[in-house]
Amino acid sequence: MSATPALEVTALAAGYVGSPVIRDLSFALAPGEVLCLLGPNGAGKTTTLLALSGLLARSAGTVTVNGVALPAGRPRTAARAGLAFVPDDRSLFRTLTVAENLALAATSKSRIADVLDLFSLLRERLNVHAGLLSGGEQQQLALGRALVQDPKVLMVDELSMGLAPVIVEHLLPVIRQVADETGTAVILVEQHFRLALGISDQAIVLAHGAEVLRGAPSELLAKPEQIEAAYLGGKAA
Repeated sequence: MSATPALEVTALAAGYVGSPVIRDLSFALAPGEVLCLLGPNGAGKTTTLLALSGLLARSAGTVTVNGVALPAGRPRTAARAGLAFVPDDRSLFRTLTVAENLALAATSKSRIADVLDLFSLLRERLNVHAGLLSGGEQQQLALGRALVQDPKVLMVDELSMGLAPVIVEHLLPVIRQVADETGTAVILVEQHFRLALGISDQAIVLAHGAEVLRGAPSELLAKPEQIEAAYLGGKAA
């Protein structure tokens, strides 16, 4: 394991118009580790990802990628440092084809080839406009567009949004494969917590903007009542 974390977050605080949403959140991810970030709606999961990606200026705390500190509220700097963010709305260029969406983000043609090996269905849809893809195909394209950037850290917000569980069951192992084979660290926000925990190395549950539970995924899966208590906003025993 690398001595330098792929991502290190210390005492992160962020919010909107002076109102804190996330308070004092800290964690570190080694290359190839997957963190599952859980919690009820409004817990601060998306705010955390926005603050890490620079799309939202943090009010306190530090964020480092491979030991390099990132300034707050600078999304281009975060992207150049190796942070890639897949938002819950996927943010595809709907009038562009699959090939054009990938080409706009790719660091090299070989990265596109690697992504098409992961998502073979996209290879068959290269000339189709993103807006005409199914929900599952769009999510594959959103993931692929992030991965062609050769990220050090991949952040995925609600991968399952609008998708059938069977599609989620297919995509989550691909994320695990990417982490294992490329050393990309991953932060996964996901409501299907059992499926997400099954491919994760760490898990944190947020409620009301603060960490209320942390543990190994296997431990949390063995005691689901802890997660239930955390989702209700209390400290799990």
